Amino acid sequence: MPFHIKNPETDALARRVAALKGIGLTEAVHQALVHELERDQAKPSLVDLGLKFCAELRAKGDQARSLPVDKAYRDALYEDD
Repeated sequence: MPFHIKNPETDALARRVAALKGIGLTEAVHQALVHELERDQAKPSLVDLGLKFCAELRAKGDQARSLPVDKAYRDALYEDD
């Protein structure tokens, strides 16, 4: 199914890429879209980023010197002096 690029700047970019690579317009657009999808899918998810952050934070801590966090300690964080 043919398509028409209505944006002149986008059309010029597609033609430029096609000319540089020596391929047709459809193939140039196809390769650009495949590349963009691969690039987006290679990004880590927010969950992965959060897990990595937690692991790095935990690695920086010293469990041997840490104190237990109990209710009294948490309540003390919010007390007004």
